Amino acid sequence: MRLSDAAVRRPVSDVQVLSFDAGGVRRRPDQLVTEEPMEVRVAGPRQEPVPFAVAMRTPGNDFELAAGLCLTEGLLAGSDDLDNIAYCLGPEREQMFNVVTVRLRTPVPDDVRERRYLSNSSCGICGKAALEEIEVRCAPVGAGPAIAASVIGSLPEQLARHQGVFDQTGGLHAAARFEPDGTLRDAREDVGRHNALDKLIGHALLAGELPLANDILLVSGRLSFELVQKAAVAGISVLCAVSAPSSLAVAAADQLGQTVVGFVRDARFNVYTRPDRVDVNA
Repeated sequence: MRLSDAAVRRPVSDVQVLSFDAGGVRRRPDQLVTEEPMEVRVAGPRQEPVPFAVAMRTPGNDFELAAGLCLTEGLLAGSDDLDNIAYCLGPEREQMFNVVTVRLRTPVPDDVRERRYLSNSSCGICGKAALEEIEVRCAPVGAGPAIAASVIGSLPEQLARHQGVFDQTGGLHAAARFEPDGTLRDAREDVGRHNALDKLIGHALLAGELPLANDILLVSGRLSFELVQKAAVAGISVLCAVSAPSSLAVAAADQLGQTVVGFVRDARFNVYTRPDRVDVNA
């Protein structure tokens, strides 16, 4: 299995801006988070690769993103289904760093080969408007860990210390997973909330660490239905967000047995589902 995934494109882009402030007007250099399309192609044994998704993403950790997307969209059941991941080759045998092929050990179903997805940076892959979709795709999560309230309150500050590209650009989402005592295990950044989580889950898949039954998830923005579903596929039972969850996210998490914690800021938060996992006295 090919795991090496060097950052071949920069996650930030240099620009010139006209800056207005109390001191007047001046032109100065600035940096923006890079947003570029990446096409994910899939193929089974003796099958030609076909387009599966186009993700508007921040370059870097591309193989993790492709693996996580295939897992959370139901194409992979686990790492045993994965043969290899590689950048495609162009006409001159050069690597095309915006096209990734995921090869599986089992055939890609015909219905998957005939459908096309577009995943942009602001929303997840569309078409999952009903909770019945979860019943087909996800099993309820396990018991999961018990977490001290003080640990939950500390998570955003820990994540902020590991958001290097956000510090440069101010325009990036992040997803991180923590141990029950609050120790940071891993974090990923991307221009898209869903991409950041897919990268995080994809890394765990490639490392053979799924399911993440003992982990706490923190996302830097709001918690949507799609993020709840992706977390459930990875086996995560405790989901925290710096911002608010949506109504459908809460309903889905309740159905899947997940704990949802929102508005985690300044050592304060709201628990929306399964509060039994949160020790408010610790």
